Amino acid sequence: MSGSSLDGLDIAYCEFGIENGQWTFEVLHTDVVVYPDEWIQEIKSLPVSSAMSLWQSHTSLGHYFAEQVNAFIARHNLQGKVDLIASHGHTIFHFPDKKMTTQIGDGSAIAAVTDLPVVCDFRSGDIADGGQGTPIVPIGDRLLFADYRFCLNIGGIANISCKTGAPKEIVAFDICAANQVLNSLANRLGNEYDAGGELAKQGAVHEPLLQRLNELDFYGYSYPKSLDNGFSRELILPLMEGFDISINDKLRTYTEHIAVQVAVHIKTIAAKEQLRFRPDEKMLATGGGAFNTFLIERIKLLAGIEVVVPAEELVKFKEAIVVALMGVLRLRNEVNVLKSVTGAKKDSVAGAVYRP
Repeated sequence: MSGSSLDGLDIAYCEFGIENGQWTFEVLHTDVVVYPDEWIQEIKSLPVSSAMSLWQSHTSLGHYFAEQVNAFIARHNLQGKVDLIASHGHTIFHFPDKKMTTQIGDGSAIAAVTDLPVVCDFRSGDIADGGQGTPIVPIGDRLLFADYRFCLNIGGIANISCKTGAPKEIVAFDICAANQVLNSLANRLGNEYDAGGELAKQGAVHEPLLQRLNELDFYGYSYPKSLDNGFSRELILPLMEGFDISINDKLRTYTEHIAVQVAVHIKTIAAKEQLRFRPDEKMLATGGGAFNTFLIERIKLLAGIEVVVPAEELVKFKEAIVVALMGVLRLRNEVNVLKSVTGAKKDSVAGAVYRP
């Protein structure tokens, strides 16, 4: 899994099973491969690069992924123990209104270099069917994390899923840009990210900026809905530049903005789906933003729900685990992308399969 915050390539070696009709999983080995600076800069430049550069990067990144998988297999003595590789790739474009999405990281290159079957390209089929192509992790929320009504992922973009019961069973959508913005602001203070939200805690909420952020058109759209990486780059960050306040104040304000939007959208789901919450209702929080304790505290307070941050491995690798599950489901010819989440015409068995 390569997430939009570009903090690295997540690799998880997982084992899945079915017991009494329920999916089980175990994560046996994990690694995060931090991207070299040259890859970070190259990927960031691709949205405005030439078609030749885009497709060359697609091929090169596939070979890079394969090299990292081979190194992972050797490091953990997994030769002959891997059944398949499921690769999400890295999203460069995502415009479902134009019926297109682009994840780079050539699956055929991964298969050729690793000599293993590869499943990739999980989003494009759903978009062709009229869906948003995202979020795709709710299939894992349904099959692997059934104990939680809500699952919140706070990555470069924050998204949420909710188990609603019949007839939809589960809904999910992107909420707002998250670590893409927080990390960019923290970088200006010489930090890779705002560890624990400590930088934000040193600032104050700037109400005029918070109001402008909360009034953005996207938040008024009904779900299913999704965000492109350009939302933060082309809209959020330029908007914040127009306010002459400290970086700490911007961090504090944007942290509050994320918490407000999570709270608002939980209430929106409850109203739209006519849900009745139990007193012990819980929300599972994963992704890098789950380590931002200040942000989690604000979400708990504003949303009025218990937020569970699990063990570090699950926080970091939940998306990679679900991508692995999606690969298994694809080879079993079982549904792995849900129309109730994406708004497509039908559930789909998504993914392109490459064999060595």
